[in-house]
Amino acid sequence: MSKSILVVDDAAFMRMMIKDILTKNGFNVVGEAENGVVAVDRYKELMPDLVTMDITMPDMDGIAAVKAIKSFDTTARIIMCSAMGQQAMVIDAIQAGAKDFIVKPFQPERVIEAVSKALE
Repeated sequence: MSKSILVVDDAAFMRMMIKDILTKNGFNVVGEAENGVVAVDRYKELMPDLVTMDITMPDMDGIAAVKAIKSFDTTARIIMCSAMGQQAMVIDAIQAGAKDFIVKPFQPERVIEAVSKALE
């Protein structure tokens, strides 16, 4: 059975890009969320194997969402997605419990490598 993934990003275009990379490589994107609040709700509803989480979003940012998901499910596997130049935020995300991070614009090989590694 393919692994289920929740894609979280406030930009629909970015969600579409990452979803496209994942589905072409045999992963099952079970849901999407446009901010951290929705991400936490969708996580509880879908219990995916992995989450790709944008850092900068309205209502609740990715780091707060990681903390919320980890407080609910300590085994949650989350990969952060960040634009260039957000190193400090990436460190915060890893400390909050993220497994890895990928940088935008997405390189398909790097996305698949990070996802595969996080799901091991």
